[in-house]
Amino acid sequence: MSQENLQILRSGNLVNATRLDLSCGLTELPREVFEHSETLEILNLTGNALSSLPEDLPRLHKLRILFCSSNEFTTFPEVVGECPSLRMVGFKSNQIELVPDIPFPEHLRWLILTDNRIKTLPESLGHCTQMQKLMLSGNRLRNLPECFAQFTHLELLRIAANEFGHLPSWLTSLPRLAWLAFAGNPMAPAPSSDDIPMRDIPWSTLQLDKLLGEGASGRISRAQWHSKNGCEAQPVAVKVFKGAMTSDGLPENEMAAALAAGSHQNFVDVLGRITQHPEGAHGLVMSLLDEGFMNLAGPPSFESCTRDIYAPSQTFTLETAQSIALSAASVGAHLHARGQMLGDLYAHNILHHEDGRCRITDFGGATFVPQGDPGLKLALERLEVRAFGVLLEELLDRCTVDAVESSAVDQMRILQAHCLGTPAERPLFPDIQALLERIVP
Repeated sequence: MSQENLQILRSGNLVNATRLDLSCGLTELPREVFEHSETLEILNLTGNALSSLPEDLPRLHKLRILFCSSNEFTTFPEVVGECPSLRMVGFKSNQIELVPDIPFPEHLRWLILTDNRIKTLPESLGHCTQMQKLMLSGNRLRNLPECFAQFTHLELLRIAANEFGHLPSWLTSLPRLAWLAFAGNPMAPAPSSDDIPMRDIPWSTLQLDKLLGEGASGRISRAQWHSKNGCEAQPVAVKVFKGAMTSDGLPENEMAAALAAGSHQNFVDVLGRITQHPEGAHGLVMSLLDEGFMNLAGPPSFESCTRDIYAPSQTFTLETAQSIALSAASVGAHLHARGQMLGDLYAHNILHHEDGRCRITDFGGATFVPQGDPGLKLALERLEVRAFGVLLEELLDRCTVDAVESSAVDQMRILQAHCLGTPAERPLFPDIQALLERIVP
């Protein structure tokens, strides 16, 4: 399709384009792109062979979103800093070693530098005070500039699979930070998934039926598990990890976190880990959920940045909202008691059934909390409590009209405010769980 887009672009038949997707082995930006300088807002150059961008890129003065992932850049292009309208920039999976100390777009709020070779970030990036989402996993970073403490709008940070020996002292004090992933660093070593007690399930005993879903870290399929000779096959879900770096970090860390999380009524049961895969891939065998489970919401969009997208007609009864919130709080209490944090407590990672059942399914951002520092442990839990507060707010905002003025909603709104408040004053998950259990809808 991108090759076709290039042909249409060069034919001159494209008029007033607001978005261009060009992934066709480009080594330079086609000059025809500038014919749309008065209208172009999104330029997706992912999957080419680019190593530089033209000096007159700022002619695209309405450009808000620029994707240059999976190219051949070794230096972050300075010209990007001269594009004042940019809000979102992505250079994932290049070979970038240098991010120069340049003025960055003032209104930049979403920066993706995942899977590069970056050792340091420039102080000038700290001037992007609207930064809301910063993706830095899979680099060689050992610290972050002190000026990042000014990122009072930062809500999501990914620094997994780097070389951090400790977290920056100011990090857990950022007032809006709610989603943090830092697995795969020296400060937070994950146990090998092979060392976690779990049943081994040979690949030869699994017969895949159909693909159920695919994410950045792997593919989930329905399968039949022939656990014993002569026994009836058991329907299961099989997740095979891709092995590539994702925005959350490394799949092996996700697998270790899922295995170490233990049993909980709001998890999908892990039945075992896959062995003897023909390509050496890692994977998990899990209980198969019935088809009534649906994602509570969709993931954030370009515009919403860090906020999930709900169907316009989505509403909840107060009982349903309370049940979902209680499930999330229970999971938070369970994981933090085990020295883990989910890192990605989002509605789009919650499967919900109309009968009230909930399952939290994604451990991609999960991290083993550094041991030996009780203060840090509590601070990280309170950081994740803010993510819970966002979820609670979204649920209450969509409660049906008859519930809006109830005293139960008032109590949950007060809880929401505390969860979204000053980091050091937020409640912990066990207290949240206990309070929700006492509220009578």
